[in-house]
Amino acid sequence: MCCMPQQPPIRSTPTRPSRPDASMSLLTNVMDHSLDDGYAEAAARKKTAGDGGLPKTLRARLGLALGLVLAALVVTVGAAQARVAAPVVAKEREELIDRIDRETGTADKLEESVDQLRDDVTTRQREALKHTGDSGQADLVGILSGAVEVHGPGVKLVVNDAKEASTGGDGNPRETSGFSDTGRVRDRDMQRVVNGLWESGAEAISINGQRLTALSAIRAAGDAILVDNKPLVPPYTVLAVGDGQRLSTRFQDSADGLYLHALQENYGIRTAISAEDDLRLPAAPSVIVRTAEPRTEKGTS
Repeated sequence: MCCMPQQPPIRSTPTRPSRPDASMSLLTNVMDHSLDDGYAEAAARKKTAGDGGLPKTLRARLGLALGLVLAALVVTVGAAQARVAAPVVAKEREELIDRIDRETGTADKLEESVDQLRDDVTTRQREALKHTGDSGQADLVGILSGAVEVHGPGVKLVVNDAKEASTGGDGNPRETSGFSDTGRVRDRDMQRVVNGLWESGAEAISINGQRLTALSAIRAAGDAILVDNKPLVPPYTVLAVGDGQRLSTRFQDSADGLYLHALQENYGIRTAISAEDDLRLPAAPSVIVRTAEPRTEKGTS
């Protein structure tokens, strides 16, 4: 009789005990030894030697206390002086402001007096022109000298900086050999415009309401254009009394008109010209006579 083969007993494999996690061990070590060993040893040696942060000897302590007292004294004295000087400074400031206000008021009164005297002189000059022998010649003299208001057909010319104009460098934005800025209208440009209009047949000219005479000066002060020492701001509106359409055509075909067109094409300076049926120009603020003398008939004193 055969029998079943006997199976060997099944052995259980022993399990190893689990080890603690390495990261937890490192974290525990850091928490237990938060201070580096080298720093800890140095602190222990310093404590053993008795070396503290404060001076140990009496002399050193007295020196430290004296230094602290002196520092506190300096701060206290400075604060006291500032407190005492504050009213004095404020008083001096108020006195200076009052003085400036007084001088400004005096200057304003003097300016008003000058304006009144200038108006009186201008009125007397105009009256003298009216009482001359030849009324027609007197009117012509008044028109040409700018002493009287005028009106009639003519040309309106507007000259303006380029849209993105900016000041050039080194205080000289436009050199003689060529423009170096980005489109600012300069005093020499307005000089050429005015001279071109005179040459084209204009009988009277004004810029931004400022009447031009034979003695008018157009110059620059920094970036500003001055007409008879009065600053103007762009856009510059030039009114010229004359034969409107003819004056416009002759000016645009002249060398100065072509110069203005070149400024527009090359540097973006904006211009607009139109013929007008009726323009009104004011009289000049003052007419200064330097060398002219009244003519007298022979045989009269």
